[in-house]
Amino acid sequence: MISKLANIDASAIIGEQVKIASFSTIYNDVEIGDGTDIGPNVTIYPGARIGKNCKIFPGAVISAIPQDLKFNGEYSTTEIGDGTVIREGVTIHRGTVDRNKTVIGKNCLLMCYVHIGHDCLLGDNVVIANTSNIAGHCTIDDHAIIEGMVGVQQFVNIGAHAFIAGMSRVRKDVPPYIRVAREPLSYAGVNSIGLRRRGLDDEAIKEIESIYRILFVMNNSISKGIEQIEEEIRDSKHKKEVIEFIQKSDKGIIKGLI
Repeated sequence: MISKLANIDASAIIGEQVKIASFSTIYNDVEIGDGTDIGPNVTIYPGARIGKNCKIFPGAVISAIPQDLKFNGEYSTTEIGDGTVIREGVTIHRGTVDRNKTVIGKNCLLMCYVHIGHDCLLGDNVVIANTSNIAGHCTIDDHAIIEGMVGVQQFVNIGAHAFIAGMSRVRKDVPPYIRVAREPLSYAGVNSIGLRRRGLDDEAIKEIESIYRILFVMNNSISKGIEQIEEEIRDSKHKKEVIEFIQKSDKGIIKGLI
């Protein structure tokens, strides 16, 4: 059902069985997939591509222009995957010339008042809790969880299955599979509970724990730690992902145990 009190541009593409409540505004160059439910007072600006069966709560603002002084009006988009839930007051800004798009993956949950800056790329099944702010150009991989009131600095990468404790300040890259906390942000163990929930067996988790024990607990430098991991840990998907993530990091990674 689409309310007569909603303001929808005639050129917007609206799928089947979409609900749009009163006082929501849908601009031109917007596409909304089948079965999506848009609550009251939602604003969806040009360039939004919203998937199927999403749920968007009151006060959300999607695909607004970037808060970037270098932005010069270039065309860009905001893409939101199927099944994603966007709660009250969430703001998501579209891309700039850097990536040309901001992407939220499938089945994500963005809780109240989360901000996703321009050119961010979020994978699938990402959860970000209330009032956390993700600056521009960040990448957050599948199944990462960010607790409430977290600030993530621009250009930071957060690996798959990582868990960021509430009220953290994230200035460095966070490798996959780990929990991080404290100030300055540092390693707090492998996210073993989350990994078990997602189907990893004990052998895989022990392998990941061994990798990070070498890297963060044995007080190696990062380069020496990687050399030791290459020598002592058998080849596997998880080993490859950790090493490649670290080697690709431009900002450097978070600290080990402190």
